[in-house]
Amino acid sequence: MYKITLPEKDTPKQWYNIAADLPVELPAPSQTEEGHQLENLPKIFSKYVLEQEMSQERWIDIPKEVRNVYKQVGRPTPLFRATGLEKYLDTPAKIYYKREDMSPVGSHKLNTAIAQAYYAKKAGAERLTTETGAGQWGSALSLACSLLDLECTVYMVNVSFKQKPYRKTVMHLYNGEVIPSPSERTEFGRKIRKEDPNHPGSLGIAISEAIEDALTDDKVFYALGSVLNHVLLHQTVIGLEAKKQFEIIDETPDVMVGCVGGGSNFGGAAFPFMKDKISGDLDCQFLAAEPSSCPTLTQGEYRYDYGDTAGLTPLMKMYTLGHEFVPPSVHAGGLRYHGMSPLVALLVNQGLVEGRIVNQTELFETGKIFANAEGVIPAPETCHAIKVGMDEAIKCRKTGEAKNIFISFSGHGLLDLQGYDDFLEGHLTQ
Repeated sequence: MYKITLPEKDTPKQWYNIAADLPVELPAPSQTEEGHQLENLPKIFSKYVLEQEMSQERWIDIPKEVRNVYKQVGRPTPLFRATGLEKYLDTPAKIYYKREDMSPVGSHKLNTAIAQAYYAKKAGAERLTTETGAGQWGSALSLACSLLDLECTVYMVNVSFKQKPYRKTVMHLYNGEVIPSPSERTEFGRKIRKEDPNHPGSLGIAISEAIEDALTDDKVFYALGSVLNHVLLHQTVIGLEAKKQFEIIDETPDVMVGCVGGGSNFGGAAFPFMKDKISGDLDCQFLAAEPSSCPTLTQGEYRYDYGDTAGLTPLMKMYTLGHEFVPPSVHAGGLRYHGMSPLVALLVNQGLVEGRIVNQTELFETGKIFANAEGVIPAPETCHAIKVGMDEAIKCRKTGEAKNIFISFSGHGLLDLQGYDDFLEGHLTQ
């Protein structure tokens, strides 16, 4: 089968919470002695997502209202067999990819944006603030807020604000307010700009600005696009659907690959399968692909650190390059983050997930190959996962093993064409 689909009735009715099945206890968030990070959480997030953040329940019901919007925007998404890529690679492996790019905003980000907007509205919010790197998360939250009649303010990393003008257009079409970060809007943004008026920005800085904004108004909540437990929880609709799709073809994955910035796409696809690996019911290798310019998992330290630059978030145990780290201005803006989801980090620390790095030239070459083999132009972030998946398929060509390789196709690259053009013109660096 080239395309494995599910009917609307098979849209997941529950999210899967891997916290219930971890091999060791997840280290709790903390704070500095002089800080108020934990006390600020109820001012930043709705009580509903905070309950999910701390929950140990294995299954959490998806509200009917959220499921209805999921269906409205295209869930369930199809699983494709990459026969063109298999032929190009001359591999005995079977390669499958889950098409999260088919959402209205072109990425997986809507899965949590819809849920967070729903819970914020239920808690009495009138506006949500957030950060965005490449603009995929900002686009998703702008649409979710529009669908649920909320205002949305997006602090977009300055270099991406300049690199990806059409993502701004998408957010504006969905009534989102888009502000380049660091900005003059917040005290922390003004501090950074005073030190460097041409600062390229970072996700850590943009998060700090969005949180500061939310703290100034009791009708405003902050929404995060990755990293935290509740965000990865909402994304498990990807993996839960994929499990049903593999059951239809009577197969299981031998290798599962996703790109990682904060970890939401990888975790959402991998966690439902990881449940079976932890219980001993699945023999599968889990690979998390990250940029060589921001090698959090492969070169970061596993320790407590802030999720933002200003230190407004609680300290979380994760792999980190340091909360003041400013990554190079590569095109894969969604992966330019100093830290990692504590859940993904713990699984890496326990040897259940392995980090792999991809450089910028490799990823665009990979995108060109995939586009010609499969007809779909991947986002730069997604190309990291495809490259690692291709590497595994090439290994199968050498060993003769017919493995099933599952790639989480997190988003399309149709608004990332400047990066592809720079690659084709030979202007990219490693």
